[in-house]
Amino acid sequence: MLPTMKKFDLFKENDSWNLKSGASVIKKLGRVKTDAVSKLRKVVTSMGGGSVKIRKTDGKIEEERTYPRSADPERSKG
Repeated sequence: MLPTMKKFDLFKENDSWNLKSGASVIKKLGRVKTDAVSKLRKVVTSMGGGSVKIRKTDGKIEEERTYPRSADPERSKG
């Protein structure tokens, strides 16, 4: 059985891109999405790693990333 991976969401709320786990906002990562995405690896890895759903401004999932990459259970190229 694989260990449970932490799950995170990157989403826009008001004028900030925020990282949350469950119902709690962990960190505001910036006003610009590209800046927030570039900070993801460091923040999520420092918290022990996990899976991040990166959402569009409308809330739909754009992509999902796993940090560290070696923890990706699907080992996909994407």
